[in-house]
Amino acid sequence: MHYVYLLVSENGEHYIGYTKNLRRRIKEHTEGKSRYTKGKKWKVVYYEAYLSKEDAVQRERRLKNDGRARYGLMRRVQRSLREVL
Repeated sequence: MHYVYLLVSENGEHYIGYTKNLRRRIKEHTEGKSRYTKGKKWKVVYYEAYLSKEDAVQRERRLKNDGRARYGLMRRVQRSLREVL
């Protein structure tokens, strides 16, 4: 499986990523081993699973580069975001 995920920090920042091993990648983020998420506490708010790597990578790119797609995701998880903050 291939995963696209959304992390949110305690101060409201968000991070969208892709991985083949979700548990390992989340552990890396929480242990500060990831360059872009180092030094903050992160929680998983949302993830999507894909059989195809190409589909997952395409979805990650769309969420990172298309404001409408990102807005749609944030709207979908708005209650979960409030729980984290």
